[in-house]
Amino acid sequence: MVRLTFYGGINEIGGNKILLEDKERRLFLDFGFPYKRHKLFYEEYLKPRSGAGLLDPLVMGLLPPLEGIYRDDLGSQDLWQQFRNNWLYRQLERLDGVLLSHAHLDHSGYISFLREDIPVYTTAATAFIAKAMQDSGKSDFDQQVCYFSPTIRQCPSGWKQIACLSESSAKTQRQFCLADVKPQALSPEATKFWEWGFWEKTPRQKELISSPLSAHDDFSFNLRCFPVDHSIPGACAWGIETSSGWVIYSGDLRRHGKRAELTARFIEEARALTPKALILEGTNVQRETDVAEDEVYKNGLKAITSSKRLVIADFSPRDVDRLLTFLQIARDSGRKLAILPKDAYFLKTMRLLEPEIPDIAKEPSLAIYQDTIASKNPSLWLRNICQEYDSKIVLADDVSSAQDEFILCFSFYDLNELPSLRPKPGSLYVYSSSEPHDEEREIDFRRLHQWLKHFNLEGLGLPVESNGRWQIPDGEKGLHASGHASAPDLLQIARQIKPELLIPIHSEYPGFYIDHLSKSEIKVILPTMGGTIEV
Repeated sequence: MVRLTFYGGINEIGGNKILLEDKERRLFLDFGFPYKRHKLFYEEYLKPRSGAGLLDPLVMGLLPPLEGIYRDDLGSQDLWQQFRNNWLYRQLERLDGVLLSHAHLDHSGYISFLREDIPVYTTAATAFIAKAMQDSGKSDFDQQVCYFSPTIRQCPSGWKQIACLSESSAKTQRQFCLADVKPQALSPEATKFWEWGFWEKTPRQKELISSPLSAHDDFSFNLRCFPVDHSIPGACAWGIETSSGWVIYSGDLRRHGKRAELTARFIEEARALTPKALILEGTNVQRETDVAEDEVYKNGLKAITSSKRLVIADFSPRDVDRLLTFLQIARDSGRKLAILPKDAYFLKTMRLLEPEIPDIAKEPSLAIYQDTIASKNPSLWLRNICQEYDSKIVLADDVSSAQDEFILCFSFYDLNELPSLRPKPGSLYVYSSSEPHDEEREIDFRRLHQWLKHFNLEGLGLPVESNGRWQIPDGEKGLHASGHASAPDLLQIARQIKPELLIPIHSEYPGFYIDHLSKSEIKVILPTMGGTIEV
């Protein structure tokens, strides 16, 4: 009997952690950061204590109490004694690996707590993106997916604290196993990959105990990795052949993006396996229609072409399709797309796998905006980017003196550059991302509107608050293509794959599937937090 136990992604979007057990074999389907529950207790200046290791996330219910799968350096000898009466507590002597669907932190973030000898199976693009995100992002201890510094819990003699935390002199890298390509076959960019040493270097010059990329050939399960279309490259669904039949896990997916053919192929191949169970996401079960990426291009080009002022474009930099859409808009409107250094690092990384990604050095419509206030000791990755693309660097004064020549790739968190940029009244802020989905984001949007009002910027596609709801004005829609399938597409995916059992995940409204599939041959079972479904 196959057992599926759900430790995240229940009545929430993200935080997926699904334990699949088949006889003595065990693996997790994703191991994500639980944003919704995390925000119940924490915010920017109130975070889990890194010095407490596993204690805070375990006590607050952010991590499942599963003894044996977490890093030894984050726990003490008596840590687990207080959790053994918890109804979720289990001791797992073996975990064969994590099947990672994509690099978004709500699916990958809490891999940071797992033992380094537990392999992570994923696509080459997801492995590269996860490292690029960690290299150029924050160094929070609970988001160190690809590598980490083991902690040393030792206090000076006579010190009364429980732990005096310090990091070892070297970082430890996790074992990533590529499911879609062998490391030696990363051509035609393989040579550049090894010459750059991307996988073997850290951004802050610390020594890295490297764990080379390997293929996923040696594994106790028969696995199928299905590339799918999502708002980040490298996304995949997984198929696991078990003693009860095939179990399919969708990860996050859509049918309306630039790589829609990947999702179509996944549906066809998954159906051919006659799956016993399908674990299917349901992020957009309340959305009836989709916006395609070419619509974003047309609407964005029309608005930006008519503007004679500075344009700021707000979208996720990890969404390569969106970045390329705005790059094409820049070309066609006679402007330059000014990206941030971390976006340039991300593009350079993706070019290792996809040579069709523009070469920053050779693309005349790309520039790199460097912050006005720089760190005295910038990270190695930042120094390298700024040195390699020195001729592409623009500063606030460069943009301010030629405002009609640029599209700036900013988000809400980059708005503190506006005092240096001095945008002219009537400059355009194009919002090309998702609407606020929690109270914290609603507060950010209220602040964003204040910034636009203060600098007399015109917002386009920006959600506004009306009768307690945040909605995009009717005449300004069509500037964002969601990374998730709409309700009709999700139902079509389920009916076409035609599993015996469907288990909704990654959704605030999982009952949608019961409402719409109750008269079909597909049985729907809603998972519960910590609950087990036998297949």
